[in-house]
Amino acid sequence: MTVSSEYIRTSLQALYGNQVTSSDIRAWCAMNGTNYQTVTNKMVGFKVRRGKWDLEDVKEPIQDLEVTYSSPAAVPAIEQNLIPQKDDTFVSFGNFSDIKKIIKSNLFYPTFITGLSGNGKTFSVEQACAQLGRELIRVNITIETDEDDLIGGFRLIDGNTVWHNGPVIEALERGAVLLLDEIDLASNKILCLQSILEGKGVFLKKIGKFVKPSAGFQVFATANTKGKGSEDGRFIGTNVLNEAFLERFPVTFDQSYPSPSIEQKILEGIAKDLNVVAPAFCKRLVDWADIIRKTFYDGGVDEIISTRRLVHIIRAYSIFNNKEKAIDVCTARFDDETKQSFIELYDKIDADFQMTSDDSIDTIDNTINF
Repeated sequence: MTVSSEYIRTSLQALYGNQVTSSDIRAWCAMNGTNYQTVTNKMVGFKVRRGKWDLEDVKEPIQDLEVTYSSPAAVPAIEQNLIPQKDDTFVSFGNFSDIKKIIKSNLFYPTFITGLSGNGKTFSVEQACAQLGRELIRVNITIETDEDDLIGGFRLIDGNTVWHNGPVIEALERGAVLLLDEIDLASNKILCLQSILEGKGVFLKKIGKFVKPSAGFQVFATANTKGKGSEDGRFIGTNVLNEAFLERFPVTFDQSYPSPSIEQKILEGIAKDLNVVAPAFCKRLVDWADIIRKTFYDGGVDEIISTRRLVHIIRAYSIFNNKEKAIDVCTARFDDETKQSFIELYDKIDADFQMTSDDSIDTIDNTINF
């Protein structure tokens, strides 16, 4: 006779109540002409100890739970190389030496790095890890990032539900550097990191396991704001972060754009890597960006040319071998008036530059004395 586990449970409950013993089950098997081993196999989810079953609470089979919890992540972390590659074009500036000292110290010292877009915040942490041979786990934060994304959760792997470590747990266990990129885009769900930012580890409540930080574990967070939102609307989507969360970062570095001499060195390194010989072009681009930034800080323009944008122009030049086109396509992200103003300003800096547009509009050099 084939019977279901639910039928067995309800039938045993009706005769003996919620607490049953092996004697009760043997008696039930005799009455129903069923094999004892077959019945106990179907009732394994209710077994509390040897010879005792509790029919009231439905439990997952203990053996299955143990297998689930001990199952590895989808890709075992130990098989991955998480040390970033060294970039030969990297030029250190700003807070780089301090960042490197923090990582090298092996002391837990959460660090918040803020600054305008495209000034090398993320790149500096990456290259510090590359130079020191330290593993780096980078997590790009969005408004949707939650505990499951960061800490981990259950995943369906080959038809089985297994626990999968999130990037934070991987960094904790490996003693790696954890980089929370664009942290000011996060919602209050990021507060699941509170205990981790105190260096105390975290209790994984879903599997009943406490994870302690391994030696060398470190946290860096980058943001375009200081966690107070963006009043001018330049960084749409940034949020006001919880004060208690921000207080767990002992130090904040305010990253600025590199000086003109450093920026020129960066661009010349990129150009050399791309087999482009253009030192004069690099110099003029740096001068151009410097004038725009000064005007931006004085409130004369609403847009800025970042170091990343200059690198884009050098890369475009290596593709098109045309300065005019390189600048044109890389400034097309701005509105038409701003783009034209920027191009007209560059035309005044570079005598060899030929503008491709004949539009006549006001330019930002009205506010600048040449």
